[in-house]
Amino acid sequence: ESIATSLSKNSGLNPIETVSRLKKEQLTSGNHFIGVDALDMGISDMKKQHVFESLNSKKQQIQLATQVTKMILKIDDVIKPDEAMEN
Repeated sequence: ESIATSLSKNSGLNPIETVSRLKKEQLTSGNHFIGVDALDMGISDMKKQHVFESLNSKKQQIQLATQVTKMILKIDDVIKPDEAMEN
């Protein structure tokens, strides 16, 4: 829902109306490939437009998020001993 809302906002559409129509269309048609179409300014079947998010890209996103989290935790470990010495 947050992705559809963001796409609607960025496309200049009314996000509440667009997401409502999107959910209604998905439920009535049973087609979960219906999504926000930024080019035609509305909703349409993303499968027919050949818009997919591959498993590879999802894996890379998760790996990158994990790496960033590890880096942040390492920074916290480095900062905490210095803070203890100041007190």
